Amino acid sequence: MKIFLDSADIAEISAAYDTGFVDGVTTNPSLIAGSGRNIMDAIGEICAIVDGPVSAEVTATDFETMLAEGRKLAGIAPNVAVKVPLTRAGLMTCRALADAGTRVNVTLCFTAGQALLAAKAGASFISPFVGRLDDIGQDGMGLIEEICTIYANYGFATEVLVASARSTQHVVDAAMMGADVITLPPKILTALYNHPLTDSGLDAFLKDWQKTGQSII
Repeated sequence: MKIFLDSADIAEISAAYDTGFVDGVTTNPSLIAGSGRNIMDAIGEICAIVDGPVSAEVTATDFETMLAEGRKLAGIAPNVAVKVPLTRAGLMTCRALADAGTRVNVTLCFTAGQALLAAKAGASFISPFVGRLDDIGQDGMGLIEEICTIYANYGFATEVLVASARSTQHVVDAAMMGADVITLPPKILTALYNHPLTDSGLDAFLKDWQKTGQSII
C-alpha cells in the first residue's frame, strides 16, 4: 500500500519524503490556506521534492471554470494529479481531464455509489473520507471494503485512496482490505513507527551493551 502525506508544509513534506516512506502528497484548499502560500508556487515546490503524485485541488464549482483550473494546475508539473469534488461538475471535469491524459483524484467520496461513478469517469484515484464518516456514526472502513470489492469485480483501474485517516488502526485496516493508497497527516505517519515498548526495549538493550565496553566500529 502506498502512503501519501496530507500536507502543504514544504519543510514537513521534505523531512517526511527523506525517510523513504512517502510515495506522494495530497493537498486541499484548507491546507494551502494554512500554509500561507500561493497555490501555484506551493504545488510547484512540492512537485520538485516529490517524484510521486501530488494532488492539487480546484476551487471552482461549475464545470467550465473547474476544467480551466484543472488544466492550469496540471500544467505545473507532470506529477500533478488534479483533485476535483465528487459532484456532477466534478465528474464531468474528471472525464474531460482523464481523456486528455491528466491524472485525477476525485475527493469527498462518502458512498460506494459515488465511487462507482468516479471510476466510470476515469478517475486515477478515489478519496473516500473514512474519519468524517466515523464522526457521524457511520462505518468509514466499511466503505473502503465496499469500494475495493466493487472495483475488483469490474477491474476498474481507479486506485482507492483512503483519506481522512484518524489513527494507525485506519492504516492497518486499509492495508488488510487491499486499499491502494492511504494519505496521512504527519502525526499519524510518525505514530506508525513510534511505540513505547520499542523505546523501552531499545533503552534496555543499550544499557546492557554499554556494560560490555565494546564498540562495533
